[in-house]
Amino acid sequence: MGLFSFIKDAGAKLFGHEDKKELETKTIEEINFEKAQKLMQEVMAMGLPVEDLNIVIVEDKALVFGTPADQATKEKIILTVGNTEGIAEVDDRMEVANPEPEATFYTVKKGDYLSKIAKEVYGDASKYNVIFEANKPMLKDPDLIYPGQVLRIPPLD
Repeated sequence: MGLFSFIKDAGAKLFGHEDKKELETKTIEEINFEKAQKLMQEVMAMGLPVEDLNIVIVEDKALVFGTPADQATKEKIILTVGNTEGIAEVDDRMEVANPEPEATFYTVKKGDYLSKIAKEVYGDASKYNVIFEANKPMLKDPDLIYPGQVLRIPPLD
């Protein structure tokens, strides 16, 4: 899929803010390795089926490698990584065995809610549940989205 942009200062606060003294004792490579490990743990905790997952952090970019079970899983991994505070770009280097049509991505704006987004992209506000289901397990409640969050918008069958 390629390179995806995210809002660096929005998203899950997965990376703690180490105190200044602790940061002085670590190299940038050590800090980036720890961030990559946390991101991989987050993906695995969501139960997303992927083999050989590896994430490398370079500055505010995450390079993601692995073999996800399907296209939807690949997209969910990209969104899980990208919707993390401190990550501005995701460089997708994953390979799906059986490629399927890609979903589009939508960045939530202030005042958005799922039915409003569904009306905009599908022409039918009642299709909000399609968007909600396509973004599980990242979304746990259809009413809990935030500006800057990026969502999967799958094609309608």
